Amino acid sequence: MSVEIEAFLDTNVLVHAVAIQHRAKHETAARLVRRGFEEGCFAVSTQVLLELYVTVTRKISAPLEDRDALRLVRALRTWRVVAADGQLVEDAAVLAQRFKISLWDAAILEGARRAPCPLVLSEDLAHGQDYAGVRVENPFRNAR
Repeated sequence: MSVEIEAFLDTNVLVHAVAIQHRAKHETAARLVRRGFEEGCFAVSTQVLLELYVTVTRKISAPLEDRDALRLVRALRTWRVVAADGQLVEDAAVLAQRFKISLWDAAILEGARRAPCPLVLSEDLAHGQDYAGVRVENPFRNAR
């Protein structure tokens, strides 16, 4: 029996699970990640894993050691991981043009579509917006 994928997590959600700069966002993200490991209900893409590794090892105030970041990436590979390929890039480019969003954000949306999952959790895209059948929710909208 396969698990239904409930949501696709954008990189920023995973980064907040590691970084503690904003406690409410950290707690929300950490809860989501724990649930993802317990229930297997989330998906990510190779893009998300790459961005996560770079961000948590180089761009946060208390960066992880490379080995710890690699351990996190390995753990996240137990979730559904959507591989970026040439068709995803092409589809993302079309979506980016249609909605006037960045190619990187469009690739996140296309990754979710391929998961398949109609919901992306992200603080970077417009909360409540439907992007050609993939809706975005900001899990931090009530975090204070």
